[in-house]
Amino acid sequence: MAYLKETVLEHFSGCTTILFIPYARPGGISHDEYTQKVRSTFESWGFAVKGIHEFENPSKAIQEAEGIFTGGGNTFVLVQQLYHHLLIDVLKATLEKGTPYLGTSAGSNILGQSMHTTNDMPIAYPPDFATLGLLPFNLNPHYLDPDVHSKHMGETREMRIQEFHAYHKTAVLGLREGSWLEVKGGAITLKGNLSARLFQQGQAPQEVELGTEMGDWNWA
Repeated sequence: MAYLKETVLEHFSGCTTILFIPYARPGGISHDEYTQKVRSTFESWGFAVKGIHEFENPSKAIQEAEGIFTGGGNTFVLVQQLYHHLLIDVLKATLEKGTPYLGTSAGSNILGQSMHTTNDMPIAYPPDFATLGLLPFNLNPHYLDPDVHSKHMGETREMRIQEFHAYHKTAVLGLREGSWLEVKGGAITLKGNLSARLFQQGQAPQEVELGTEMGDWNWA
């Protein structure tokens, strides 16, 4: 996360402690192991870190958090756990009140309308694919462009998103590695190093350039 350091410092300015949600468990590691990995980085940046699993009342922990970070891993596991602990609604309400939030990979997937466009394997079964719905579109993190030199004849990421649009109208923003979305109020701005790829049902994909503000777009 070194490339995000200055952005994180600004985003969480005023916070002394960050609540970390480790439910996505990348590689199947434990909540304690994942939290310690995040703690080692964030402490070097001046923040204390507490894992949500360390609290007796996770809902209260979210409501009282100064700032919240949800890490990457498996989106199915993350969403299943959020539903299991009855945290979907309280997390959404807390973020809508303005608590600063950072999500990477699976932790960003949950900000969209649903988790349908995750790249992850369905190793857990959430009761619903609906997520926080704080963005008017879905995300596809780690978006990969087709490799013109590849001899693999399987589906590209673009084709997978086209399959999604055969059943759903929700727009999908493919975020290439090293770029992110900054959300402040109603403004949604693409930041980072690379443009993004926007997919809308029945339309040709289009590039979204860095610095583009998408908050006022018509997503219907």
